[in-house]
Amino acid sequence: MYISAVALSKRSPVASWLCAMLYCFGSYILADVLLGESPIHYFSNNANILLASAVWYLTFFCPLNIFYKIVSFLPVKLVLVGMKEVVRVRKIAIGIHHAHHQYHHGWVIMVLIGWVKGSGVALMSNLEQLLRGVWKPETNEILHMSFPTKASLYGAILFTLQQAHWLPISKAYLIFFFTLFMAVCKIYMTATHSHGSPFAIFESGICFVLFGSANGDHDDHSDHHHHHDDHDVSHSAAKSKEELNEGTRKRKTKKAE
Repeated sequence: MYISAVALSKRSPVASWLCAMLYCFGSYILADVLLGESPIHYFSNNANILLASAVWYLTFFCPLNIFYKIVSFLPVKLVLVGMKEVVRVRKIAIGIHHAHHQYHHGWVIMVLIGWVKGSGVALMSNLEQLLRGVWKPETNEILHMSFPTKASLYGAILFTLQQAHWLPISKAYLIFFFTLFMAVCKIYMTATHSHGSPFAIFESGICFVLFGSANGDHDDHSDHHHHHDDHDVSHSAAKSKEELNEGTRKRKTKKAE
């Protein structure tokens, strides 16, 4: 049974608080696990824990939902969304630098850590669902990537190329332009309630060149085979029924004779 965030906060405040902390610090936890460091190291920062806990409490238990109404007011929400993307790009850059410090030539590791730093919260969504008593494996973020997850992956690739001196641009300029891109896209998508991806055309072209089909062609091909199989099953069932009726008529005729 699905439990909403509000219902969970009333039913089990501890589980709700843990989910909130996972949302706030999930990227740090996952990155530390991948790098072989303590996953609870970030919880030693008391100021960040107290700030996150205060925001969690005000969101769910503020009288008359005043705090939630303020942060969900569209102009305020757009400002917060833009600030979140600034932090996201900074975390990607720091993750790349941290991974490069330990693995100087590990490009895949640098991309992975940068990606996790930028979208670790979404990648750990299934664990957060377990804390709420929900199990929906079909919502795996890797199978159905949202815009922030895809953008974090592409950003991690760009920052890795820059760190390896394969991208002729300074880190400061790359951070500035990528932050501008992320903030503008996310603010626009939030303001227009759009769920489309700015990368859709780019991804379709790349998939066609590298894999010989667009993203949806495989699904259409599978659907065609599925419908074809259904038609064959229906045809076989109709044929069997017709043969059964023919046999019944023959038996009745023989019995009458």
